[in-house]
Amino acid sequence: QQQQQQQPKVSAVECDPIQLSIFSHRFMGIAEQMGRVLQRTSISVNIKERLDFSCALFGPDGSLVANAPHLPVHLGAMSEAVRFQVAYYGPAGEGGEQGLQEGDVLLSNHPQLAGGSHLPDITVITPVFSSGAVVFFVASRGHHADIGGISPGSMPPSSRLLAEEGAAVVSFKLVRGGAFQEAGITQLLMAPGQLADQLPGCSGTRNLSDNLSDLKAQVAANTKGIQLVQELIAEHSLEVVQAYMRFIQANAEDAVREMLRDFSLAQGLPEVGTVTAADQLDDGSPIALAITINRRDGSASFDFTGTGPEVYGNLNAPPAVAYSAIIYSLRCLVTRDIPLNQGCLAPIQVVIPEQCLLNPSPVAAVVGGNVLTSQRVTDVVLKAFGAAAASQGCMNNFTFGDAGMGYYETIAGGAGAGPTWHGRSGVHTHMTNTRITGAAAWWWRR
Repeated sequence: QQQQQQQPKVSAVECDPIQLSIFSHRFMGIAEQMGRVLQRTSISVNIKERLDFSCALFGPDGSLVANAPHLPVHLGAMSEAVRFQVAYYGPAGEGGEQGLQEGDVLLSNHPQLAGGSHLPDITVITPVFSSGAVVFFVASRGHHADIGGISPGSMPPSSRLLAEEGAAVVSFKLVRGGAFQEAGITQLLMAPGQLADQLPGCSGTRNLSDNLSDLKAQVAANTKGIQLVQELIAEHSLEVVQAYMRFIQANAEDAVREMLRDFSLAQGLPEVGTVTAADQLDDGSPIALAITINRRDGSASFDFTGTGPEVYGNLNAPPAVAYSAIIYSLRCLVTRDIPLNQGCLAPIQVVIPEQCLLNPSPVAAVVGGNVLTSQRVTDVVLKAFGAAAASQGCMNNFTFGDAGMGYYETIAGGAGAGPTWHGRSGVHTHMTNTRITGAAAWWWRR
């Protein structure tokens, strides 16, 4: 009965093409302004100078509505993180008794259990309330240069277990009832140091003050997002804003379905046809992909069956990273001017076998999967579509530090050629989109 009462509200708003474009830019503008606040108010080199962060707007179910043009590896994965928290604090979730109230801000970073990418990428999520109900979520994900683990910079080349890579948080209320929980988050960030007996060299965060300052900056960025969403609702009404959220996602879905049909026809595939591609990691572990396109409805299945098993190292990647590579690749292949959002994945079914390197166990190390395997997955997707030659296949990471500090940088590599363009050397490509910090800037910030 409640659904029947709500249905006329949805259908009462008709999609106007001009308003669709305006709302697309308004939604994206919210994420962009969140990013500006995060850059201005953060303190670490990694976020303030290198811009290793992303901000985005999500629907009440955690589906991506719009993002700023930040880091592709974050954007697909962030939706998985928000959706996990929606379920976690839902009636049937572990946090259902607590629920979500105005003034709450959530934090998580666990790659396998909570939709994270790797542990240094900490996601801060804030619900947007209207008339006592959650109507949107805003979220920011920032790479913290150190969150503990067996080596400074929390990007250990030799890690074999997730516990060696730093503090892992499934869900924590960073702000509860408007109060920043500094003691609680400090305890979580220092917790890896308690494992030093079992994991030699394991430490808590080596730069707690930067962690706390950057987390407060992420909270501030989300607060700006809430303000802008509420202004948009006040200007147009909640019914209209949420209707155009759905229209924008539906427009992206239509664009992807159209692209898939066009590709299938251009390749001379049958009505239900398959293309395949494969690559491998440096240790020989295969990444296999079969894309089956159904022209009848413009859908596709991305099947990673045949991908190598979980490795005893850190090149495993959680499923959220594979989703990031897929949604990024699809957006690159679509010729229409659409914002990247959850609609891009609506026609897509993703199959990732358990215990493979793209769907590892909860205790597996994954720090390298976010920065290397993610690039290889992107290369495989683009190879299947015949869109571009492979990139260098790695973000080229450099990390150093001592007991009192840790630092991390992605130096990037080369981009592959395409049908109408040459490859490029020494550029950030695909999953990474950060700056390379100048030595003078880094030294001054220290």
